[in-house]
Parts: sequence; C-alpha cells; structure tokens
Amino acid sequence: MTITAQAVRRDAVKAPRRRGAMVAPPWLFAVPALLVYAFVVLYPALSGAGSAFTDWSGVGEQRSFVGVDNFKQLFHDDQALGALRNTLMLTVAIVVVQNGLGLLLALGVHTRIKTRMALRVIFFAPVVVSPVMVSFLWKYVYNPSPDAGLNAVLGAVGLGGLRQDWLGNPSLAIWSVAFTVIWQCAGYSMVIFLAGLEGVPAELLESAMVDGAGTMARFRHITWPLLAPAVTINVMLSTVGGLTLFTQIIAMTNGGPGYATDTLSTVLYKQAFVFGKFGYSTAVALVLAIFVAAVSFIQIGYLRSRETAA
Repeated sequence: MTITAQAVRRDAVKAPRRRGAMVAPPWLFAVPALLVYAFVVLYPALSGAGSAFTDWSGVGEQRSFVGVDNFKQLFHDDQALGALRNTLMLTVAIVVVQNGLGLLLALGVHTRIKTRMALRVIFFAPVVVSPVMVSFLWKYVYNPSPDAGLNAVLGAVGLGGLRQDWLGNPSLAIWSVAFTVIWQCAGYSMVIFLAGLEGVPAELLESAMVDGAGTMARFRHITWPLLAPAVTINVMLSTVGGLTLFTQIIAMTNGGPGYATDTLSTVLYKQAFVFGKFGYSTAVALVLAIFVAAVSFIQIGYLRSRETAA
C-alpha cells in the first residue's frame, strides 16, 4: 500500500507537466474570433478605403483611379468645411455641458436624500430610449407653431416674445440639436461619475471635515482628483459621440435649414446615398476616422497623465 501511495503521488506530480506540454498557446484560442473580425470588419474597411481614391458611384464595378482628387475636393468644399465647423462646435458643447451636468446630477443624488434612488432612475431613463424616438419627441417640442410644444409653454407663462422657429432658424438649429443630445445622454455621464463617487473613501472626507475643510475644499482636493478615471471615460465617450453624431441630425433637421446643421457624418451619408458619390463619401469617412482617432489618442494621453498625477 505504501508503494502504491508513493506511485500515485509521483504520477500526480508528473501529470501537470504532461498536461502542460500538450496545452496549446493561449493566443491560439483567439484565432477564430480574430479571423471572423478580420473578415467582417477589417477586410471591408480596408477594401472600402481604396474607394476613396476612385470616382466610384456605388453602382456596378466601373470606377476610375483619381488619386487624391477626392481629398482635394473635400478641403475646398464649403459644405464639408461648414460641416467640420458644426461637428467641432457640437462636440465642444456636448463634452462640456453634458459632463458638467452629469457631474452635478451625480453629486446631487450621491447624498442621503430619501428620493435618491428614484431620481437616479428618472435621470437615467432617457438613456435607454432610442435616439430616433427622442429626436422625434424633441422635434415636436421644437414645433414652430405658437400653440404647440415649447412655444406654447413660453406663451402660457407670459414669455411669448421668446418664441422661435427652433429648428428652422440657422442660428438656433444646431444648439437645439445639441440640447437634445445633452438631455438624453447626461444621465449616462451621471452614472459613470456616480460610480467614481462611490469609490471615494469616506475616511478621507471625514478627516478633511475634522480638519476644517469646507465643501468646496473637500471636492477640489479629494473628490475631484479621485474622479480622474471617471472623467477620462466620460470625456472620451462624449467626444467620440459628438464627432460622429448622425442620428439626431438626420431625424430632426436632415442637415438643414440649408447646411446649417450638417456634420461630417451627414455629409458622407448624403454624398453616398443621395448624390451617388461613393468615392468622395469614402474620402470623407476616411478623413473623419483619422480625425477621431487622432483626437482620441491625444485626449487619452493627456487624461491618463492627469490620472497618474492625481
């Protein structure tokens, strides 16, 4: 029995080695998924990028190589340059206001008030609604009729002089769309900031309070630095969302009035599916992708360094 027990223990020690020698490298398990990703995503993207250097209409196989003519047209196209300006303005407004409002909401519901759970649900509810549904809802709110939507409310409270054609005025349309996006997405930013606030050690805040630090001092020197990861996530998500904004624009204004609310995303859509210029549309998409990637890398580098410093 002793010899048998020793043999069993010896075999148990050797078994892992034999099994270890037969196990495939871990990266091999990712190969099937990588092949599918390459076939479904990478190949279409790379093959489509080649269309940016042609005059392909999107129909048939007839196409001619035009070099960088599409890119030259893009940087001399007033509509595209105006769309770039609109894209940047929308992105800045969304990043600043959405994250600022989300932080305020997070601080408001991160308290001991009895309704905090209900308020969290209410503020987050618009996030789960389809952007198309939200866009049509706010399109009714912005109805230019004096007896409908926001104009009716303004008239009812004695502010009839502030009635506007919110989506028909070129100066107001883009900000009306921005407000809609912020209204829907602020709750998402709130949840991320709330998760960051939950991770702030209560002992630090209590110690600072004992030392006489006021509310603003505690927020500035303790809470805000520890929210750096949440700030990074929110700023990155809202920036990419603003630069690629499409659904709300198409549903609410279709880029109008005129080209007042066109973004790069709507320009590439119209050039491809309205005017049949797939080559030029692909050039716009390629420039947009490179621009978004460059902005993202710059942001992530700066925000990560801020996290390290904090």
